Amino acid sequence: MSKRAWIIFVAICVIGFGGLVVLSQQGKVDVSNVNVDKIQSAKADNGKIADHVYGKEDSKVVLIEYGDFQCPGCGAVHPRVKDLVEKYKSDIAFVFRNYPLTQLHANARAAAAAAEAAGLKGKYWEMHNTLFESQDEWSESSTSERGDLFATYAQQSGVKKADFTSSLENSNDRINKKINFDMALGKKLEVSGTPTFFLNGKQLTEEQVGSDDAFEKAITDALKKAGVTVE
Repeated sequence: MSKRAWIIFVAICVIGFGGLVVLSQQGKVDVSNVNVDKIQSAKADNGKIADHVYGKEDSKVVLIEYGDFQCPGCGAVHPRVKDLVEKYKSDIAFVFRNYPLTQLHANARAAAAAAEAAGLKGKYWEMHNTLFESQDEWSESSTSERGDLFATYAQQSGVKKADFTSSLENSNDRINKKINFDMALGKKLEVSGTPTFFLNGKQLTEEQVGSDDAFEKAITDALKKAGVTVE
C-alpha cells in the first residue's frame, strides 16, 4: 500500500478529541498504577484474561497494537503486521489490545468479544486473523447476521460453534472486563484512533506503519538496541 493510501485509511479511523464514545463501564477501570508498556497478566480487572501474545513472550522487544477489528486501516495494515510478526516471532512479542471505536463501527465491539470468546477456547490468534481477513464480509452485517458469521469463523478457527456460543454467553462479564481494561490502557496513552502501535513504549509514526521498510526497520532497530543479533 502506498503512503498516500495508508494515510487515507488512517484518516477514516481517527477520532478527534472527545469524539470517542466510551462505554460507562470503562470509567470504573482504574489503570493509574498499571505499566501500559508491559505485558499484562490475568487479573480481576481484565476478567482474568491476560494479554494475548504472539511470539516470544519474554522478549525485550514488545510491539503493542491498539486495534479495532472493523477499522479499515487496521484491516489494511494487518497483512503487513502479520508477516513481520511471523518473521520475527522468535525475537519479539506482539500484543493486540482491543480498542473498538463503536461510534464509527457498530460491529467492532462484538467482533472484539468474538475474538476473546475464541481465545478462551485457545484459538485467539486464529480468530483474530480470520476477523481481519474477512472484514469486508461482516463489517456491515446486522446483529443476527454477524452472530452467524462469527460462529462460522470460530468453527473455521478450530472452535465448535456450540463451544463458541457457550463461551460468549457464560463468560460475557469476563470478556467485557477484558475489552474495557484494554480500552482503559489505550485511553491512558491518549490513543485517539486505530491502528496505533507502540514499540517498547514508543509510539510508531504513521509513516513508519505505512511503509513495509520503515516498519521493519523500527523492529530491527529495537532488536539491535536490545542486543539481539539481526540477520
